[in-house]
Amino acid sequence: MKPLRNLLFDKKMLLFLALSLLWGSIVFAQNVEKPKLILQITVDQLRGDLPTKFMKNMGEGGFKYLLKDGIWYNNAHYGHANTETVVGHTTLATGADPAVHGMISNVWLDRETGKLAYNIEDSRYHILSEGADVDEDTELDASQKLASSDGRSPSNIIVTTFSDELALTTHGEAKVFGVSVKDRGAVTLAGHTGKAFWFSKATNEFITSSYYYEKYPNWVTDWNKQKMPARYADKSWELSVDQSKYIFGSQDDQPWEMDVAGFGRTFPHKYGPADSKYLGNFLIFSPAGDELTLDFAKALIVAEDIGKDDVTDFLAISFSSTDYVGHLFGPSSLEAEDNMLRLDRTLSDLFTYIDEHVGLENTLIVLSADHGGPEAPGYLKTFGIESDYVSPNKWDKAPAIQRLKDKFGIGQELILEFFPPYVYLNHDIIKEKGLDLAEVQIAISKELMSVKGIALAVSSESLRANDLPDTYLNRKALKNFNYKRSGDILLLLSPQYFFNDFDGEIVAANHGGPWMYDSYVPVVFAGWSIQGQAVSRRIEPKDIAITLSNILQTKPPSGADGVVLIEVLEDIK
Repeated sequence: MKPLRNLLFDKKMLLFLALSLLWGSIVFAQNVEKPKLILQITVDQLRGDLPTKFMKNMGEGGFKYLLKDGIWYNNAHYGHANTETVVGHTTLATGADPAVHGMISNVWLDRETGKLAYNIEDSRYHILSEGADVDEDTELDASQKLASSDGRSPSNIIVTTFSDELALTTHGEAKVFGVSVKDRGAVTLAGHTGKAFWFSKATNEFITSSYYYEKYPNWVTDWNKQKMPARYADKSWELSVDQSKYIFGSQDDQPWEMDVAGFGRTFPHKYGPADSKYLGNFLIFSPAGDELTLDFAKALIVAEDIGKDDVTDFLAISFSSTDYVGHLFGPSSLEAEDNMLRLDRTLSDLFTYIDEHVGLENTLIVLSADHGGPEAPGYLKTFGIESDYVSPNKWDKAPAIQRLKDKFGIGQELILEFFPPYVYLNHDIIKEKGLDLAEVQIAISKELMSVKGIALAVSSESLRANDLPDTYLNRKALKNFNYKRSGDILLLLSPQYFFNDFDGEIVAANHGGPWMYDSYVPVVFAGWSIQGQAVSRRIEPKDIAITLSNILQTKPPSGADGVVLIEVLEDIK
């Protein structure tokens, strides 16, 4: 047996060698030639298993290219509780948890105004196109309906993004852009220093706000004049291949799928005439939304000379159709399967275009998702798995709520607002009654735990004091807690239970929870000098930003606390 001092020496030597290898990789990364373009792709609601689940009918240039030639992290999970669009996109952009970057939900209550605030809403910066704000009659996204103005900016993001740090390092010479159907998908990744464009379902154009421009660049005006969305008019979303080749080919009409405004539950899904008020919505409910996003991004690449000089540029593209299709039909549906095939073609088209205009050898591609997504309860029940929808509109009649009213002598006005996942209490009424706010929060949390479908109800005071036991859900809750924006009570639903029938938004499947199906996403690095490999160790998507900062030799984003993905650095040659 070796003496203890020798064992300690051996361990120190092993640690020294490991640190030397790590440091050598980092130093090596800092001395290689930089890519001309960082292409960051986010696919909204792309659960980590979906690309491989539907890969049999895919071509060679999209997901198969990423799987074969990229570093595919197949065990990536978000660490926060509220897996929504703006939360995930901002986490990708900043490398920080929502507790730090501040975008804790798609919507939160602004205590100063007493109104629910939409995440990137900013009345100081109006949209440049008249009549391009949300059409409430046809908008599926309940959160966006709550915006009280058409203004948009990244100002609510508390910390810097990777793209901000790239702009600062290059003294503003790096070109930074974000493009998406969703405003929050484009604005978040473009950061405070970039330019963002998103799709208006009211005007069927790509738009932006006065935060970015005084007037549209000529190329944007020219693209909108082409009326690309109108080219889908009087056409339909058709299947890509013979129906017999699909996994869900015999399950086109499942009872839990949604028919919104006549878009239908079965193929073909008709887009309708060019003058229909539903055209823009039907386009984003289908792969057409991603196709339009790509076409606009192509115009941007050419017009802005992306990747054409020695300064690394940054282009973020967020594809949103997978999210809308998942909500309406569920991820285990013929629509979701065909959408994945068409997304694969869109990615292949994008990579080919980038190769022609910039060169894949000059482009570092990063692909991930803002969150995963659940199966529809109806689908789960066919396998004997307990699952159901939760309707907060019915809670007022629950015995637990009545007990609270009796205990505190407060009626309907006790709860000021509820927007998942937060309950906001009426602080003025509580103060008038001479009650202790923390005591009321905790009491309500305990009562809500008795409501079927609620796994955790935790008070803001308990999170602020951080006196909770170290559990899976509490850890996720803390990463989502920002004292100035989070509600009085955070509600997390039980596994396979989902909010539905809320504020007019009725869907087949709804993400937003802390469980694996919502946290699980792919993380892939490809292009440039990346060599293909699969990595199964657990990582978080927030690791992307700090890894990009290391490669580009920028400061880390100001709130980033991810870790550098060493496999990416090892591949840089």
